[in-house]
Amino acid sequence: MEKLTFDTRNVSAFIGDKCLPRFQDEIFNCHRALLERNGKGNDFLGWIDLPVSIDEALLKRIEEDASRIRRIAEVFVVIGIGGSYLGSRAVIEALNDPFSALKNRKPHIIFAGENLSEDYHAALLGLLDQKDYALAVISKSGTTTEPAVAFRLIKNHLEKKYGKEGAVSRIIAVTDASKGALKKMAASEGYTSYVIPDDIGGRYSILTPVGLLPIAVAGFDIRALLEGAALMREEALFSGDCNLNSCALYAAIRNILYRNGKWIEVLVSYEPTMLYFIEWWKQLFGESEGKEGKGIFPAGLTFTADLHSMGQYMQDGMRTLFETVISVENSGSMLTTPSDPENADGLNFLAGKRLSEINRMAELGTMLAHVDGGIPNLKINIPSINEFTLGQLIYFFEFSCALSGYALGVNPFDQPGVEAYKKNMFALLGKPGFEKETEELKGRLG
Repeated sequence: MEKLTFDTRNVSAFIGDKCLPRFQDEIFNCHRALLERNGKGNDFLGWIDLPVSIDEALLKRIEEDASRIRRIAEVFVVIGIGGSYLGSRAVIEALNDPFSALKNRKPHIIFAGENLSEDYHAALLGLLDQKDYALAVISKSGTTTEPAVAFRLIKNHLEKKYGKEGAVSRIIAVTDASKGALKKMAASEGYTSYVIPDDIGGRYSILTPVGLLPIAVAGFDIRALLEGAALMREEALFSGDCNLNSCALYAAIRNILYRNGKWIEVLVSYEPTMLYFIEWWKQLFGESEGKEGKGIFPAGLTFTADLHSMGQYMQDGMRTLFETVISVENSGSMLTTPSDPENADGLNFLAGKRLSEINRMAELGTMLAHVDGGIPNLKINIPSINEFTLGQLIYFFEFSCALSGYALGVNPFDQPGVEAYKKNMFALLGKPGFEKETEELKGRLG
């Protein structure tokens, strides 16, 4: 069985032998609060049992709708922002052939509503003029500005292209069970719809229809994803003992390092297809922990590419950071370096070596250099990149994030700070009810 493992050998010198035992009781209490559901934000813990509680009928329905979409669409547009798109994109990009768009693999998954760029959405509509497409709009409320604007644009385009009735069969709404603008529209228009559970927040929603539907449309095995998450759940729930629970161990070490001045965590992968998985992780931890003037700042890099841009800072910059590496043990392909009779580049010593071996040595060499340079280094090993291992990785980070947030003393399931920019944006755009704020901001902006 392909099982995720967590390696802490290169962090022990930075935290000492006594820190972790001292922290054990604290993390054990956080674990108990999660399981007993009496901690902060306990009304948003529905994700804990998702891998084993999702209904078989729901899975079949997702698979059937995904199959239907693949038959009628060259392009599937996923409209959402934050947790409403990052989770599915993380898995799809990790599993996809990087060049699938050029190989006519259908449908191609495209994302919209995660930005307000006029040029981006104009270019997207131009593409959709030429393609058969369908869409999923994902929002609990249906009023979040970025996806709501994108849905207006693309829905209007879809109805002009296929007619009002034809558009209905090409729109899937993933939204609240009973309330909100999108729920009301889906009911009145007759859209196929799925429910976002009330007790699961956006950044924890990847294993709901929010993530599972787009992943299934992309042609990947959502059951294997859930099976992987279920395996990690067994370990996560079994005990709060850091010796038995890698999620607890990761949460504990992060907080020990934070309390010792390491307030930036850099998540690194040596596989470029993991780029959006890192983006998903950044939202998960940044939105969960960054509040009340607290929190580890989550950053992400893709090596070896970023070693030629950020490697200098990592090696010799401020020592306020630590590094967590997602290490992939086995490649899905086999490619060896050829020999060159001229050896002009001096690389014949690599002849016959697999690129995965060279990449692994770059990973080990960098890790050792960073440890020598004063960077605590954690490593998460996955045997290969597939649905089963990604499911484990998803649950590992979700459970660890909840524990880590509790250890920080914050509610890891709310996000009050994101409302500040929305309030200012609405005022500047003249939204009714924001007249006082509009005048105040005009004065500040001169």
